[in-house]
Amino acid sequence: MYRTLFGLIAAAGLRVSEALKLQVEDVDLEGATITVRQTKFHKSRCLPLHVSVVRALSEYRQVRDQHADPGPNALFFISRIGGILPVGTVQNVFRRMRPRLGWQARGDHANPRIHDLRHTMVVRRVQLWHEARASIDHAMFWLRTYLGHAKISDTYWYLSWRGRC
Repeated sequence: MYRTLFGLIAAAGLRVSEALKLQVEDVDLEGATITVRQTKFHKSRCLPLHVSVVRALSEYRQVRDQHADPGPNALFFISRIGGILPVGTVQNVFRRMRPRLGWQARGDHANPRIHDLRHTMVVRRVQLWHEARASIDHAMFWLRTYLGHAKISDTYWYLSWRGRC
């Protein structure tokens, strides 16, 4: 479950709170999308997913549905006993994983944080656009929408961020 959760955060650039609030109905495996509802700025958005992310979510879903309510309003990511997955528990697992994975901070923080997965996704996406000679200003508008930012300046901030993973 944690591999899938952290992988989704890294691949889709979700906030941890957004990932933990996903319901079964929000994860459309056939349509290769997730719907992130009523987030930080009370907005909802539908995000496309790469085929590799859909595959990982499908594998998790098969196991998940054997142990928990498969209903549309049930939480997608659940604890071992089928309940709400507390943010503190997720953060503790991430802290325990860091040394085993050899992750080290490169920015202003002593250690990598879950939110750094989102930051890294954004920076890598912008780098790929730059390498493809895409219009960065145009692309940043779409990235702002994808990330659920209220202001474009919040999206441009990632280009100056020094703590990339």
